[in-house]
Amino acid sequence: MIENNIIRRRTWANLKKKKQIMIIKDGAVTKNALQVITIIGEIEGHDNLPATSKATKYEHMLPKLAEIEMDKDIKGVLFIMNTVGGDVSAGLALAEMIASMKKPTVSLIIGDSHSIGVPLAVSTDYSFIVPTATMIIHPVRMNGTLIGVQQTYDYFERISDRITSFIAAHSSVSKERVEEMMVDTTQLSKDLGTVLVGRQAVEEGLICEVGGISDALAKLDSLIDKQ
Repeated sequence: MIENNIIRRRTWANLKKKKQIMIIKDGAVTKNALQVITIIGEIEGHDNLPATSKATKYEHMLPKLAEIEMDKDIKGVLFIMNTVGGDVSAGLALAEMIASMKKPTVSLIIGDSHSIGVPLAVSTDYSFIVPTATMIIHPVRMNGTLIGVQQTYDYFERISDRITSFIAAHSSVSKERVEEMMVDTTQLSKDLGTVLVGRQAVEEGLICEVGGISDALAKLDSLIDKQ
């Protein structure tokens, strides 16, 4: 009986040892460890959205991105996007944060990336869009009371310039072309702007390539290997 217990303990110890070796071997994957971040629904700003709304909270995302940047075990980040846009200030803050990361980043638009979602989509090192996904570029809109003076229009122009400059700096499309797409009157029935579906976003130079999850992961792996 004692001998059987000893054998069992040794067998269990060997199994644990083998399991540990397997974990270390799988840990080779850790050298290419990937972090997946979703940007979905509406980009929530300084005001809380209703509890029934799907939202990406930027005050949660910013420290998460900082944590990822400091984590030596994470080698690359995949951003999966399906957003209708939202708060301009919060969206640009997230986009600037992503763009400033040294770790390889790839974005994948799987549904929509509208409005302030456009700077978010182009903020990564490389970007993908599935064939049926859409991007909408339109002028800045604001809720609440507006004062009809020149300063208000100047303020809107400065906000718009921040967005178009960022998009142009992180994609292959020119700032002038982005501004043209913003004020197109032929595509949206109740607004100005341009709708780009799948390959159209690539042809305009906003997104790098049409592809899905396997393409995005393969590209991220290659960026990690290059780094």
